[in-house]
This record gives sequence, C-alpha cells and structure tokens, in this order.
Amino acid sequence: MTDSIPKKPLKKGSLVVLDKEKYIKSLESLASDTDLPNYVFEGPGEILAVKEDYAQVRWRRPVPDVWFKLEQLKEYSENSI
Repeated sequence: MTDSIPKKPLKKGSLVVLDKEKYIKSLESLASDTDLPNYVFEGPGEILAVKEDYAQVRWRRPVPDVWFKLEQLKEYSENSI
C-alpha cells in the first residue's frame, strides 16, 4: 500500500543527505575532491534554495554552503545514517 504514496519533492527547508551512489557516478564527482567529508552522507543538511535542478545545502557545521543536483540528494531520516 505504501508504494502508491507519491514521494515528496525536495524543497526549501527539507532535511537531506547526499546519496553516495548517485554522487559517485555523476559528472560533478569527477570535477570535485574525491574524499568528501562523512557529514554530507550522514546529514542532515538543510536546503536553503532550489534553482532549476540544483539545491543549495547548509550543513550543521561551520562550513560553506554547497550546491548539489537535486537527483543526488535524498530526504534525511534517522534510518539513513
């Protein structure tokens, strides 16, 4: 029954983590540092803005905000750690 519930789109204020598998296979990963910090995969990060296919994410650490493709992000849950 839960398969029929549509997935909520990510939007401003959503808590997210970076999907490691999708990121590693992306073109963006080739242009970036190969050793990303664990907190981007553990989260949560908060989406500050969405522009076309990209989201600006702020992590709960003293680091700069980062833009990721929306398809590389997934909704944060306690189980996603």
